[in-house]
Amino acid sequence: MSNTKALPLLEPASGEAAAPCCPPLTERPFTAEEADVAARMFKALGDPVRLRLFSAVASHEGGEACVCDISDVGVSQPTVSHHLKKLKDAGLLTSERRGTWVYYRVEPSVFAAMGQLLAPR
Repeated sequence: MSNTKALPLLEPASGEAAAPCCPPLTERPFTAEEADVAARMFKALGDPVRLRLFSAVASHEGGEACVCDISDVGVSQPTVSHHLKKLKDAGLLTSERRGTWVYYRVEPSVFAAMGQLLAPR
C-alpha cells in the first residue's frame, strides 16, 4: 500500500511530466500562489530536526530509508513521525508501508524542482 501524494513543488504541465511550480527566484517576483508553495518547502526544511531527517533519507543508500534507520535524531519516535509527516505534507518526501515499517524516499523530481527554484538566471 502506498501513501504517496502529489508534490506541491510540482505541477503537471498539460499532459506532460511534472514541472516545477515556481520560476527561479531570480527570474521575476513570485505570485502569491507561487510564494505560498515555495514557503511551505522552506518552512518544512527550516526546522533542524526535519532538515536532518530529510538529509538522512536523501543520503541513504538506495535512495530510500526505513523509518527504523533514520529515527536517531535526538527526539522521541512520535516526534520523528510528526516531522516526517510535515515533510510529506510539504511534498518533499513520499512514503510506502511495507509490513510494519514505513520507507521514505525523496523523489528525483523534488531535487530538480528545488534546484530550478534556487538556480541563478
